[in-house]
Order: sequence, then structure tokens, then C-alpha cells
Amino acid sequence: MILIADGDRVAFAALYRNLAPRLRAFLLLRSRGNATQTDELIQETLLVVWKRASTYDPAKAAATTWVFTIARNRFIDRVRKESRPAPDETDPAFVPAAETAPDDSLELARRARKLHAALETLPQEQRDVLRESYFEGKAQSAVATELGVPLGTVKSRARLAMHRLRAELEES
Repeated sequence: MILIADGDRVAFAALYRNLAPRLRAFLLLRSRGNATQTDELIQETLLVVWKRASTYDPAKAAATTWVFTIARNRFIDRVRKESRPAPDETDPAFVPAAETAPDDSLELARRARKLHAALETLPQEQRDVLRESYFEGKAQSAVATELGVPLGTVKSRARLAMHRLRAELEES
């Protein structure tokens, strides 16, 4: 392996001649006789050996053990890749969202203006809590830390603000 790590093509050719037939027999058994897949796996395995020969540690295993482990891992990777289910194109996650109808867009804009106007009627402390909690997505404990108030105060302000918003939006 040291020679192969140094780029010695003759040493690699000798390794190839020695291990390719054994790898073929090993992989043919695993792939249930699929010769095309076996040949591809042999090429992939020996390419990895060529590229990563410098990482081989003779203290851990024999060279053949190392090469066969690479072959086995390549085979497992191939089986896993092939056994993945194909994506279901009818899955709603793949279907783009329908465009919003113009009248719906107008209604959404009207509601947004109404909400912003209602938010402006709230005291600043309550607005800050809602902005941090709902619009910025922060946890109430983080809001309490950021504003320098107890968690109970943040919860009370949020509850009061939501109560006032609900009343304001129901009126108009």
C-alpha cells in the first residue's frame, strides 16, 4: 500500500490483478449474480483504494481486509441508494401553491391594514411583547430576558394585548 500511496502504477496493477478476481467472486455473491453491478463496484472500490492508499494502516488490518471492507461498504451504499423510494409526484409537498385570487389578495391586504391599525392602539409595552413573540418568533422567556422584565409580566402583557386586539378587530 505504501507504493500505491506514492502513486506507483505497477504496484497498483499487481494489486488489481491479485484482488479483482476475489472481489468479483465476493461481490457476485452479494449482488446475486448481477455482473454489471459487480464490475462497477470493483472499479469504484479500486478507485477508492488508489485515492486513499495513504490512509491505510497496517496495524489495524491486512490490506486485503481493508480493500474488502471498502468493497462491502460500497455495496451497502449502492443497495441503500437503490432501495430508496421514488418521490411521489402527487404528494402535496411537490405541488406548488395555487396563486391567490385578486379578490382574496385585496381581502388579505384589508385585514393586514386593520390589524396594523389595531396594533397601533396598544400600549408600547404590549406591542413590544407581541412583536418579539409573534412577529420575530421568540420564546416568551427570551422576550422577558431581552426586555428585562419577569416572565409573568411578558405573559400578562401578551394576554392583555391579545384581548384588546380581539376586541378592536371585532368592533370594526
